Amino acid sequence: MTRVLIVGAGPAGGRAAETLVAAGLRPVVVDEGARAGGQIYRRPPEGFQRPPRTLYGSEAGKATRLHETFDDLVRNRLIDYHPRCSVLGLRDGAAQVLGPEGVYSMAHDRLIIATGATDRLAPVPGWQMSGVYTLGAAQIALKSQGVALGRRIVLAGSGPLLTLVASQLIAAGATVAAVLDTAPWRTQVRGGIGMALSRPRVTLRGLRLRAGLGRLYSAGVTLTGIEGDGGSPGAVTWKDARGRGHRTTCDTVALGWHLRAETALAELAGAEFAWSEAWAQWLPRTDAAGRAHDGLYLAGDGMALLGADGAEIAGRLAARACLADLGYRTDAGGHARDLRRMRRMGRFASAVAHAFPWPSDMVRALPDEAVLCRCEGITAGELRRSLALSGPEANRAKSLSRVGMGRCQGRYCQIAGAEVIAARSGCDLAGVGRLRAQPPVRPAPLGLLAAGVEARE
Repeated sequence: MTRVLIVGAGPAGGRAAETLVAAGLRPVVVDEGARAGGQIYRRPPEGFQRPPRTLYGSEAGKATRLHETFDDLVRNRLIDYHPRCSVLGLRDGAAQVLGPEGVYSMAHDRLIIATGATDRLAPVPGWQMSGVYTLGAAQIALKSQGVALGRRIVLAGSGPLLTLVASQLIAAGATVAAVLDTAPWRTQVRGGIGMALSRPRVTLRGLRLRAGLGRLYSAGVTLTGIEGDGGSPGAVTWKDARGRGHRTTCDTVALGWHLRAETALAELAGAEFAWSEAWAQWLPRTDAAGRAHDGLYLAGDGMALLGADGAEIAGRLAARACLADLGYRTDAGGHARDLRRMRRMGRFASAVAHAFPWPSDMVRALPDEAVLCRCEGITAGELRRSLALSGPEANRAKSLSRVGMGRCQGRYCQIAGAEVIAARSGCDLAGVGRLRAQPPVRPAPLGLLAAGVEARE
């Protein structure tokens, strides 16, 4: 019997599982969450009483349908579901999985990776303090526990998530002191035209959320620092589009510049990568259906940053590609329609990337004393000084400076580190290269790793 492993139970992984089950297969689904839904449709614990409309806003219907479909698959034992489990590595056709019972090996013939994305962060002087979170962390706390992470919150960065999280916090009764967007108005307008042409309803919904922020929102800002006393934030200092200085008091800061594809497992599985100028990051290469190579399929934001709707489509496409490679008949008409929808999603995503660009100039101007790698406490100056020996290559610079060697394995500092290297060395970002993924891709207790790996069918 063919063994298909799906990593991730968000919109992409959920739709992939549904498609495989409809063809008569019983896939294995491994997910880090306690309940399926992914980050965008994250669910609170069992018994936590908050209506879907409060949690997901206008996306409540989509979230509910996805949850119900997946729950039915589990209830009817049509899939082998492993919640609260992390895939630590991939080797010789098997996944090393860390779960509540320890570490075990899970063999598979086909692999669908739908690991989603994490926040893309730009370092700001003072961001290493406690009380500085990502936009995603603020959203997780709100969705899963119904709490705001502070009494007076400043949100900063760029991208649709910035507006969304700010609106969700305000709707929940939190005090948002300011919403600071580094994207200038001119780029937002130019990119916004492309967004409206591709997906007018989604664009209009975003504009309505933005309008609801009123004077809290500022565009084209430059973040200059996060002040604090005793390790916690006290204020954010910033310059507006005209260069005038401002200081906004707060006790919590949430940062995020759109998303960064989670690709560590895809790399360990043998996917190839290409530098994306639009997204300022390395993204895996696949065909239109998400096929990376024989037996490996990618779907969702871990493949291309297309959002929740695009992730659902990508999950179905990846599953159909898997089925076709196994010799199953697939829905040719539905496949063609989904491919057309994916192209439209791609045009919208490209417009988003141009509307809300990565703040390259701000990162390259980071002062020497500013912390670049929060995990290891390495400053921008320490990285710059190491380049005399390492040269402009990301992995050599990592080995000498320790930037990217911490718990996050470079997820939060890799792109910023590449900016610093490129600026000092006079090369482009693509030339710096990317940090190699290494197992375990998630922190794991040494005792469990030392105890050995149990093989499971």
